[in-house]
Amino acid sequence: MENFLFQFTYRVGVADINYGGHVANSAVLNFFQDARIAYLATLGPYTEIDLGGCGIIMPEAHVYFRKEMFLGDQLSIGVKSRQLKRSSWMMEYRIERDGELTVEGETPLLCFNYQTRKSCRIPAAIRSALTAFESL
Repeated sequence: MENFLFQFTYRVGVADINYGGHVANSAVLNFFQDARIAYLATLGPYTEIDLGGCGIIMPEAHVYFRKEMFLGDQLSIGVKSRQLKRSSWMMEYRIERDGELTVEGETPLLCFNYQTRKSCRIPAAIRSALTAFESL
């Protein structure tokens, strides 16, 4: 999985399957979230609700389905960050099964103070961690 320094593995379970017998659209966003949580944890003591002073919210999501995925499939999910701005950045995802692309996607992430219910700047420590890890 070229250009993705972080990869997360996931086995498709029964709860991920829809009535069509393949992975549900909504499950893919859960795959992205599980991979995102693991990615943040590798950068430091970071979670979606605590990046060292604030959390994140996801104002939108873009998912591009390329191939069906099925029960029991072993997936590799690549995650990377790009386009760091004042209070947001873009996270990109790539899901493969046996080296074959199944899904691509991206989610803008906005830093959000859950106490004041307002957006805030990306905290310096997570900005430094993202910049160093991704060579931004």
